[in-house]
Formats: sequence, C-alpha cells, structure tokens
Amino acid sequence: MVGAAEGAGPEVDTAAWELVAAAQQGDQDAFGRLYDRYVDVVFRFVLFRVGDRPLAEDLTSETFLRALRRISSVSYQGRDVGAWFVTIARNLVLDHVKSSRYRLEMTTADILDSSADDRGPEHEVVEQATAAELMRCVAQLGQDQQECIMLRFMQGLSVSETAAVMGRNEGAVKALQHRAVRRLAQLLPEGLR
Repeated sequence: MVGAAEGAGPEVDTAAWELVAAAQQGDQDAFGRLYDRYVDVVFRFVLFRVGDRPLAEDLTSETFLRALRRISSVSYQGRDVGAWFVTIARNLVLDHVKSSRYRLEMTTADILDSSADDRGPEHEVVEQATAAELMRCVAQLGQDQQECIMLRFMQGLSVSETAAVMGRNEGAVKALQHRAVRRLAQLLPEGLR
C-alpha cells in the first residue's frame, strides 16, 4: 500500500500517489488517469533515446503494460510516480539497445514539439534551427550527461527524480548537470548562449 501523504516533500505529487493507491485497489480508471498524466513524458524520454517514433511508441506502450503488471508492488519511496514510469522506460530502452546492438541516433525533428504557432514561418524556422543546434551540442556530451540534461531540462524532472531514474545520489546528479551545462556553454555558438 502507498503512504504518499505522510512526509511528502514539496516535489512529490500526492495526487499521483493517490491514483496509484486507487489502482492498487483495482480502480482501472485511476491507472488510466496515471497513463494520461505521464504518457507524454515517457514517450519524449524514449523518443530522445531511440530516435525512432514507431519504436518509441512500442516501448512506451510496453512501459505502461509493465507498470500495470507491477502496480501492486510499487510503494512510495519519496519520489514522484513519473520517475517510476521513466525508470521502467529507461530499462526497456537499455534492454533494446543491448539486444539489438541498436545505435542511438536522434532525429531532432521528431523530438521537437512543433506545435502550430501564430508567430509566423520565419520564427518557426529560427526556433527549429536553434533547437537543432542545441540537440547537436547535446549529442556531443557523454551519455550520462545527455541523460541528465534530457531528464532535468527536457522532461522537467527534479534533481531527486533524476537521481532516482539514473540510479545516482542527488549530489552526483548536481555535479553531472553542472559539468554538462558548462560543456554545453563551450559547444554552443556565441549567439545561442
């Protein structure tokens, strides 16, 4: 059972843990709401790692199937429910990479959220070029730094959530983030810093 409300820090979403508790009691609608809440975060994480939209969709589906099978065993451990879903996704991606000797390639056009914008085509072209340059620079970082940057800034996870997903302590994540940001500052062209 889940004890989310007791001692929950400010970064922990107690409503999400209440949905977990309801899902553990057999409430299928509660798991559906968890899916709706976290599917985009998981999909973006997977897409960033594999760079292939159909594969990312498959791995995202498998993530939620595994989560549903394991929902009765998850318990509050001071972290956000989203970190649990991302951890499952991360393990699936790692399994895929190991099993098929898959080479990580990112297609920035798929990663970028190119939602329709009223600012005109010129702005969209500049925005996409800027994002593509940023992704090119991120791709030059080491794998741990890439993952840290992606989780912290693209997925919006907290330091503690990132630490949980990466299997590191918070101090290590802060140091990794600092080194990654410093390296990005060196890699980015002057106009984008």
